[in-house]
Amino acid sequence: MKPYSILIIDDEPQMRKLIRTFLERDGYTVEEATDGVDALAKVYKMQPHLCIVDVMMPYMDGFAFAKEMKRTTNIPLLFLSAKGEEWDKIEGLKLGGDDYVVKPFMPGELLARIESVLRRTYQQNTTSHILRIGPLVIDHMAHTVQLNNQPLSLTLKEFGILETLAKNAGRVYTREQLLELVWGDQHQSTDRTVDTHIKTLRLKMGESGDLIETVWGIGYKFEVK
Repeated sequence: MKPYSILIIDDEPQMRKLIRTFLERDGYTVEEATDGVDALAKVYKMQPHLCIVDVMMPYMDGFAFAKEMKRTTNIPLLFLSAKGEEWDKIEGLKLGGDDYVVKPFMPGELLARIESVLRRTYQQNTTSHILRIGPLVIDHMAHTVQLNNQPLSLTLKEFGILETLAKNAGRVYTREQLLELVWGDQHQSTDRTVDTHIKTLRLKMGESGDLIETVWGIGYKFEVK
C-alpha cells in the first residue's frame, strides 16, 4: 500500500468508479466526492495528499472548489476536464493546480501524472511534512506528535487543532475558524466544543499546555515562550 491518499471529485459515478479502480489497483487509498461542496467537507476531514478534480460539476465547479480550498490548505490539485482549451489550462494552473489532464485519457497517463505531482510535492522535500516547534515534533503524514521526545496520544480533532495552531504560531484563531478548519465547513458543533477539546489537549500536554494561549474575547493561539 502506498502512503498516499487521494480524493476523487467528479459528478459522474462511472468516472469516479473507473479512476478509483486503477488507483486502488496501484496501491493508493481513495475517497470520493460528488461535487465541490461535498469535497470541501471531506478535504478538511481526511486531509488527502492529492485531489483529482473535475472542472465541470454542479453546485460548485472544480475552479470554484480550488479557489476555496487553497485559502486554507496547500494540498496539490490535478484537474480533469473534457475542455482542452489553453485558457482553461491556464486558469486551472493560476488557481493552484499542479497539473491538467484532458478527457478522455489513458489510465497509464493519469497514473504517471499523479506520481509526478506526488513526487514533486512530497519526495523532493521529505521533511516538509514534519513540523518542529518548541518541544513539539508533528508529523502530518504519519499523524503523530512527540512532546519532549515522548509520543503524545491525541484524538483526530485534538491533532487537527494542535497542528493548525502550531503551523501558524502567533496567529490568533477564533473558535469558528478552528471549527471550519478542523471539523469542516458543514459542522454542527458549537464554540463550546472547541473549548472542551482545547482543555483536554492542554491536560495531555501537561506543563507544555500553556503553549496554547487563550486570547480573551477572540480565541486561541500557539506561542513558544
